[in-house]
Amino acid sequence: MSQWLVLTIAMAAVCGVVLAITVLKERRVGEDDDPTETPDVIEYMTMMVGVVYAIVLGLAIAGVWEAKSSAEDTVRTEAQALHEVSERVQAWPAPVRDRIRADVNSYVGHVVHKEWRVMADRGELTQHGADLLDKVRADVIGYHPRDDYERESYQPVVDQVGVADGARSARADAADPTLPGVVWFGLIAGGVISIGVMFTLQIRRSARELLMAGVFSALIAFLLFLVWDFDAPFSRGLATAADPFFALFPHV
Repeated sequence: MSQWLVLTIAMAAVCGVVLAITVLKERRVGEDDDPTETPDVIEYMTMMVGVVYAIVLGLAIAGVWEAKSSAEDTVRTEAQALHEVSERVQAWPAPVRDRIRADVNSYVGHVVHKEWRVMADRGELTQHGADLLDKVRADVIGYHPRDDYERESYQPVVDQVGVADGARSARADAADPTLPGVVWFGLIAGGVISIGVMFTLQIRRSARELLMAGVFSALIAFLLFLVWDFDAPFSRGLATAADPFFALFPHV
């Protein structure tokens, strides 16, 4: 069963139960009942809608912000690991060292000039990028240290290649939107309801009330836009850039 169907059934059931209880209760009210003695629930419901929506919206903003920060950390980790590979092979023979550095540069160049656009447009990485990183790994693993000095740097280089591979996989996961569709449905519906409940408070055309209604609506729209922008760390306005790669590999 689709999650949207389950959600629709659950919402309709809850709404139906509440309305049924309200109607049945209204029928049992006696003629001597005085509604003025019962507190008006409109203001209470309006306050609760605002509080609940503020909590949900705050959690959404915190979630997408954490995802964006994690994506930035992933990019830095990948760039730093590849830089360490290029630097640590200094102790190895020139032919091996030059080949590994050339392969690292080829991978970084492909990432920042080609793969980044694919990741932003389609939310996925390229197979050629994976092949280039596999070539770096094969170059490193295929070399056999000749002495103790080279052996000391061999395992750290292998470890850094593994770190770069793990960071690449994490970058692939971060390329997809963070929030599922059902959460977006809740955010948008909650925003519409939060703005709609203002009309239950009999807003008049005074300058102060119109100003507050406009500012509140604009704030909701801005926060939803902020969530939407942070939801895809690599493809929207405040997108995560490849600056760590350019900083550590300025020649690519």
